[in-house]
Amino acid sequence: MNESKYIIGIDLGTTHCVVAYTEISPEETPRIRIFRIPQVVGPGEVAELPLLPSFIFLPGSHDLAASSLALPWSQNLDLAVGKFARERGAEIPNRLVSSAKSWLCHSGVDRTSPILPWGAPPEIRRLSPVEASCLLIKHIREAWNSGFGHDPENHFEKQEVYLTVPASFDAVARELTVQAAREAGLGQHFTLLEEPQAAFYAWIESQGDDWRKSVRLGDSILVCDIGGGTTDFSLIQVAEEEGQMTLRRVAVGDHILLGGDNMDLSLAFVLRQKLAGEGIKLDEWQFRGLGHSCRLAKEKILDDPEVESVPVVVLGRGSSLIGGTIRSELTRAEVETTLMNGFLPPCGPDEFPARKPRIGIREMGLPYEADPAMTRHLARFLNRQRSIPEIQAGAYPTAVLFNGGVMKPKILRQRLSGLLSQWSGQDLRELHSPDLDLAVARGAAYYGLARRGRGIRIRAGAAKTYYIGIESAMPSVPGIPAPMKALCVVPFGMEEGAVAEIREREFGLFVGEPAEFHLLASTLRQHDQAGQVVEDWSGEIEEVTTMQATLPASDTEVGGTVTPVWLESAVTEIGTLELWCVKREEEDKRWKLEFNLRQQTGD
Repeated sequence: MNESKYIIGIDLGTTHCVVAYTEISPEETPRIRIFRIPQVVGPGEVAELPLLPSFIFLPGSHDLAASSLALPWSQNLDLAVGKFARERGAEIPNRLVSSAKSWLCHSGVDRTSPILPWGAPPEIRRLSPVEASCLLIKHIREAWNSGFGHDPENHFEKQEVYLTVPASFDAVARELTVQAAREAGLGQHFTLLEEPQAAFYAWIESQGDDWRKSVRLGDSILVCDIGGGTTDFSLIQVAEEEGQMTLRRVAVGDHILLGGDNMDLSLAFVLRQKLAGEGIKLDEWQFRGLGHSCRLAKEKILDDPEVESVPVVVLGRGSSLIGGTIRSELTRAEVETTLMNGFLPPCGPDEFPARKPRIGIREMGLPYEADPAMTRHLARFLNRQRSIPEIQAGAYPTAVLFNGGVMKPKILRQRLSGLLSQWSGQDLRELHSPDLDLAVARGAAYYGLARRGRGIRIRAGAAKTYYIGIESAMPSVPGIPAPMKALCVVPFGMEEGAVAEIREREFGLFVGEPAEFHLLASTLRQHDQAGQVVEDWSGEIEEVTTMQATLPASDTEVGGTVTPVWLESAVTEIGTLELWCVKREEEDKRWKLEFNLRQQTGD
């Protein structure tokens, strides 16, 4: 580890970002603090807030005065990040970049091309999902340096940084997050950490030495993390090793693109129907603005039990509208009914997400889940664990830790807790998080302390089993391509920094000309070991991405040569995957497979 003064944890969330930090001092009991982030909150007005909304506003030449977006570290900015960006962007949605994190894991688009705001006219300035993520991290880095930078040793890029990602992020989404962090100036001194783990670390930190009194041996703890863009499920088991209580993350769910964004959209549909009943019809531009306004209204209602309704205003598009605006209101009853019935409906333990027929041609956009019922997605996740011998007895959790802004309202937590108790036939304990908005960042900072031996660590490792596609050696058959087998290169749970050598089998590596390498993954097959080949993998293993590369031939080889190699895989300290091909006769000759992060074209 580098010699840093601070450990910094960053929650790079879909809805907001949070930064927590602690000093590295062996003489003192570590204290984790929240860094208040300076941001524009109004034209020409800057405030320090604990949350940085993950929104970027790209104003037009006539939208704001030139000095309106100035920050302490820069007087000449042409965009806004944070609270003002979110609020102003709700009025002009085609200039608002939101949900960059959700786009970062969308394999159906080129995530390094300027595509956001999605659907904005061609003349509007755009950012790529990677660039938008980079701007959020860069804002945090510059804000830190503005406050702490009087001493060069305090500079952000010199500190030990932990950046959180969904546990269900695949290898490409993690690699893109790393790319964004490096472009933001973080250098090499950062590590990726799964958000559900970070939330659990925050709970341990909040309990101090009493955390062991709240759990018991054999407990299976569900971390239910529902944020603005994703729903993440993880299981952590409490076991005993050498007389010591240990924690082990034993299961991670699929990447479920379902969260607060979907709820905001549903509420916008509710209000659109209400306005239609009054003879008011919204166009697409206005409806997008209504979605952002519903998000703000929903948060006010759910954050304050005394609030029964919140006015919602949408900019008008015609001169006949008084004051140029459309006014309505969102009520508590509308919010609770929509969320409870649409997203958390009661269901049985064997009721899984409905599979609906897909229309052959659809608009491009985020690939949201077809079934919005989070309860059915949870039922499927737990049902899968019942087929894994090591987890069977603990497939139904004995305790639950909620995380994410969606789970802040007590009524939503009670619905999920009640269902879990009903499914398992036993009372479920809730482990209470002190603050669901701040938990992930605080937990990331605590993890940094735990890595230094000053806290409790969860045994985790790779959240999925990873495979590389291997072409079968078989005679050519007209019209039938050679089948592709799946070779396990990273077993589930492989720890960061670990290396797996696959020497017992020889493979042929195509060098000197362009070739494709297929990366596959599974959350279901948790017993496959490095070197194991799966011949029929449909239904259990999914393709993550295709890596395209031209691996250089040696001086004695010509283009198109197949050279014998063995394989070596590694999970890096930042949580990404490396795969090396080592020449059988010359082990100093090695090829590293690099991800092609751009979407393939048809060329």
